[in-house]
Amino acid sequence: MINLSLPALAAACLVALGAAVAGPAPAAAQTNRDVILATTTSTQDTGLLDSLVPRFEHTCGCRVKTIAVGTGRALALAARGEADVALVHAPALEERYVAQGKFVGRRLVMTNDFVVLGPKADPAGLKHARQVEDAFRALAEGKAPFASRADSSGTHLLELALWKQAGIDAKGPWYLEVGQGMGATLRIASQKQAYTLSDRGTFLAQRSTLDLDVVFQGAPDLLNIYHVMLPNPDSFPKINIPGGRAFADFLVAPETQAFIGRFGTARFGEPLFKPAANRREEDLRRRAA
Repeated sequence: MINLSLPALAAACLVALGAAVAGPAPAAAQTNRDVILATTTSTQDTGLLDSLVPRFEHTCGCRVKTIAVGTGRALALAARGEADVALVHAPALEERYVAQGKFVGRRLVMTNDFVVLGPKADPAGLKHARQVEDAFRALAEGKAPFASRADSSGTHLLELALWKQAGIDAKGPWYLEVGQGMGATLRIASQKQAYTLSDRGTFLAQRSTLDLDVVFQGAPDLLNIYHVMLPNPDSFPKINIPGGRAFADFLVAPETQAFIGRFGTARFGEPLFKPAANRREEDLRRRAA
């Protein structure tokens, strides 16, 4: 896929959306220029969407309606044809949907990483853990309070995989199932002085309001990869196919990728995400190992 510059993207977007209005295109695209984006809460909680969406709307002369939920729910919505494009971070689940023919055009957008957060005193001793399995075993052995998103999000799916990898069946009074997004889960973990798993970007964006520290980080398994993907137009001909495709192209355009690579630096001293368009997932994972 060729990355378009924003001026070229704007022209392509206007042609696509104009054709949707004037030509024999899907009914929804003929009558509605809104683009419905299904995405994970971390893209909203970090403030990234607040910066990216207006840029896209200005480029395309259209409006984006954002549904920010856990990645599992975001994928399910788009897989039912209730969104025009999905920006998500659960690679294994994404691949299953693609294999089922629910999505097409899956492309890498950006990465960051997950971190385990906990009380500054670190009563479970996670700062001494050498591997992520050791960290999760220490949590279970010490019955240290742990706040789980428990919302089928990408973060929650990774957390469940890490418990399984550690040979732990996480349950009991110490295991707090929050059922909310990342920002809310961080606030609850801070209030209860519990451990939790978070993407680094959301933690950095909210760090000043939290009484939590990073207590484990850096494991290859904690790489956090975001893809953009489109509902299969053969299955959902009434969605805004040109609009969804235009937003996906916008995310991987060079100017957008450069912006993503700078986002957060001025405020937090480091970027919240790393641009990854045109990279290969296996290369990213190999480099993180």
